[in-house]
Amino acid sequence: MAVIRSANSTPLSDHARIWYGLKNAIAASSGFKSWKGELPAAEAETAPLDQLVRRYLRETLETLAY
Repeated sequence: MAVIRSANSTPLSDHARIWYGLKNAIAASSGFKSWKGELPAAEAETAPLDQLVRRYLRETLETLAY
């Protein structure tokens, strides 16, 4: 298995590696892409991916809970 490293080249913790993989899988999903397409262009293009995925998950869970 390849070691995933942070921007400063330090190995990521187990939790960080899991989040990295999950975040990228979610960002590649059609649901996320559709949701992101509904955002204002400036926000969709400038917000960090981490922030967008967290917001997507929160909004999706709120919708499901309703």
